[in-house]
Amino acid sequence: MAGALRSRGCIKIRGPQLRDLLDSKCNILFDCDGVIWEGEKAIPGAIDVVSLLKNQGKNVFFVTNNCTRPRDSYVQKFTRLGFTDVQKRDIFSSAYCSAVYLRDFANLKGKVYVIGGDGVYKELREAGVSFVESEPETPGMTISDCPLHTDVKAVLVAYDEDFNFLKLAKACCYLRDSECLFIASDPDPWHPVRGGRVTPGSGSLTAALETATNRKAIVIGKPSRFMFECITSQCGADAAQSLMVGDRLETDILFGTNCGLSTVLTLTGVSKIEEAQANLESDCPEKQNAVPDYVVDSIGDFLLALKA
Repeated sequence: MAGALRSRGCIKIRGPQLRDLLDSKCNILFDCDGVIWEGEKAIPGAIDVVSLLKNQGKNVFFVTNNCTRPRDSYVQKFTRLGFTDVQKRDIFSSAYCSAVYLRDFANLKGKVYVIGGDGVYKELREAGVSFVESEPETPGMTISDCPLHTDVKAVLVAYDEDFNFLKLAKACCYLRDSECLFIASDPDPWHPVRGGRVTPGSGSLTAALETATNRKAIVIGKPSRFMFECITSQCGADAAQSLMVGDRLETDILFGTNCGLSTVLTLTGVSKIEEAQANLESDCPEKQNAVPDYVVDSIGDFLLALKA
């Protein structure tokens, strides 16, 4: 059952066992940052793994909470890094899935007020979802004298490097209407950047707005089930035939558990095997559900298994 408490897991797997696991699945879902690439460099073996899986007739999808770029830009990055057979339809980002949710599931009638960047705006525009255009702010303007739009029916919070107090205040005003939808692209609290530093994620901005409005956002990205529901609605993927591969326990692995997928943790990104083992020994159901079924050192282990 999707989301059921797990009793075992966190098994280090390689070679024939990993090959058997891949043979048993039709759909392979990969996170991107920390799994497929690190910055502007593909993880060793990733290019060949994706190509081999596709050549074997597997459906390969990329599910990412990174909402800073539209899918067209993701395709360009895959190509730039040497991937030759990744197409737009393979990519399910939190920005794209947020646009799909508003268009197809919420059937939004009205505009969206966006806290976010170009990646979100471009996906909304391509989906035909109306939104309040980003406006240059007048110096000294406050929530007391700034204009508000009367036809805003949803607020979407995503990663926004230009987040400020006025944006937060505007969103609070719109969300005073109980009929106004409150959507978060993803719950990621932070992201690693160069030099061991971090930057606040969409989840941090969403938490500020949740506190200010006493409302809870509908979360689109991992670990919410909606990203997999988006894949199944477009591609007919079956959870029992699907494998989620990620580097972050509280998003990628919990997402897999929530959706009833088998899960693999790679150790080239955020989470460490010690954290996974601590979750396994925990009495907390949520931590238990963030235990991967299997662990590999990197996606390169998939290449060794596929060539065996």
